[in-house]
Amino acid sequence: MFQTAYDSLLTLFYPQICEICENSLEKSENGIACEGCWQETRIFSPKENLCVKCGRFLYSSRPERTANCHQCLEHSYENARATGIYEKALAASIIHLKREPYICRRLGRLLEEASENPLFEDLSVIIPIPLSKKRLLARGFNQAELLAEIVSKHLQVQIDTRSLIRSKHAKVHRAGMDRRGRELSVKRSFEVKRVNKIKGKNILLIDDVLTSGATVSSCASVLKKSGAENVYVLTAARAA
Repeated sequence: MFQTAYDSLLTLFYPQICEICENSLEKSENGIACEGCWQETRIFSPKENLCVKCGRFLYSSRPERTANCHQCLEHSYENARATGIYEKALAASIIHLKREPYICRRLGRLLEEASENPLFEDLSVIIPIPLSKKRLLARGFNQAELLAEIVSKHLQVQIDTRSLIRSKHAKVHRAGMDRRGRELSVKRSFEVKRVNKIKGKNILLIDDVLTSGATVSSCASVLKKSGAENVYVLTAARAA
């Protein structure tokens, strides 16, 4: 009841508009996107058929057998999952997160629900994908670490932000790259600094968006070379 009253007062005295469609924001829990835009955002449910390994959306009706997109066969992680497609409210929320260290309650709840996936077995530690020192200094925070804090609190699994580092800063803009270009841009970009904290562990990597999977695969590769037992991936969104 308090939240409803708060939202009503916010709408009346401090009206804000959706960053996507410019309609009025009526619920603070939705962040910078309105309820309509959230409803139009594709959030994954058991009805969709996803690639059994990387979580790529394949088609809506779920068949009896599992399927693989065949583009992730060489990736080094066990499984990757996301809350939904990188579009509309999810995309706007993640773009906003890169500018401001704020995660709305709706996205937080979606991340908590996705983290309960039975694929993620016996987790030992949660590791956010690290930023380079240069990128961290420019931004002031690591958005993946903020997402990891939500999952850590929900699952009661500790976070490790020191064992995996990004040793090479990517000078090129990766948004327009093809899959091979992304793989080359992150090759040898990550390093494990505390092998004793990694050996024998089941690790959940956290990031904001999974596009080609090159970054998380590179991280999983160096973690496994350092003795990690299994590496899983959870992201706030998945590129279509």
